[in-house]
Amino acid sequence: MNSLLASLSHSWQPFLLITGLLLIGHVAAREGLFESVGHLVARTPGNDVALFVVTMLAVAVVTAVLNLDTSVVFMTPVALHAARARGGDETAFAFGTILMSNAASLLLLGSNLTNMLVFASHPVHGAIFAAHMVLAWTASVTLTIVMVIGWRRRQLLRPSAASTERVTWHIGPGTVAVAAAVALMLLTSQPALIVFIIAAALEMKDLVGRRRVKWREVLDVASPYVVGPLFVVAVLVGWLGRNWRAVGDLIAHSNSLTTAAVAAVVSLAINNLPAASLFAGQPIAHPYALLVGLNLGPNAFVTGAMSTMLWFRLVRAQGLSPTVTRFAMVGVPVTVVTLCAAALLT
Repeated sequence: MNSLLASLSHSWQPFLLITGLLLIGHVAAREGLFESVGHLVARTPGNDVALFVVTMLAVAVVTAVLNLDTSVVFMTPVALHAARARGGDETAFAFGTILMSNAASLLLLGSNLTNMLVFASHPVHGAIFAAHMVLAWTASVTLTIVMVIGWRRRQLLRPSAASTERVTWHIGPGTVAVAAAVALMLLTSQPALIVFIIAAALEMKDLVGRRRVKWREVLDVASPYVVGPLFVVAVLVGWLGRNWRAVGDLIAHSNSLTTAAVAAVVSLAINNLPAASLFAGQPIAHPYALLVGLNLGPNAFVTGAMSTMLWFRLVRAQGLSPTVTRFAMVGVPVTVVTLCAAALLT
């Protein structure tokens, strides 16, 4: 019973934080923040290589600030809009978005739910976490861009003209909340409750006051039917991890590269959220390397993260038809290179 309560106490804050960030992203999207970003990057001068680099850097920033799932939901349409505005290579921008969202989720505690789960039992200051991860984050972001460009270089090197779409910015409460959430994640070790309260207040304001949004829309963004079961699984797997040491023994005294590799394999086998809960209750010599495996490993195959499954649904709704086989053919080499580089830099 004690181990179950310990798992429960260590799991609720990460899920609350991610829910809050998703809702803040939803409010910011209604204000046109992500649409404006899409219009801005489409104006990038030069060929589509330059456009791709700028778009992927925008995806990396949104991932780091508003977490992996928010990036996939809101930046996938932004990236495709930027490509289509220039008649560019949609495939590179679509695959680049999901690969970058995972690759860029190392920087802040709130960038990925796995980060919060692993450090829930021993909270770390957000700025300290970011300082420890910045080199690994920079390497994974840079290498992901380089490898996708290498894969689609013929398509991306075709001449194209910069978009002339007008960029308009509306600085509303959602945009301000984005900045506040970043500050809280950097300055505190437990920002979940405050971030969630801000997000709930913003959504409630629109629901009750302006009525620009309906309950169904809010529930689609942060669905209790998705978050709830994941929370229960995380608690149960966290309890298992506190009572079953076999997996933890593999990395208790391993070096950083081995730790990252084991975490990646387990993520692909059971999904990275349950994997994070499994490892969270065990002694780990290299927790930052563990996160490299948990966050970058899912780029190798669709089973690694819920965000990848969500991405498949989003891009198919946008008229593309990616296959699981093609995802693996692109994702495996990207995963191997970025994981090795990032693990060695933690």
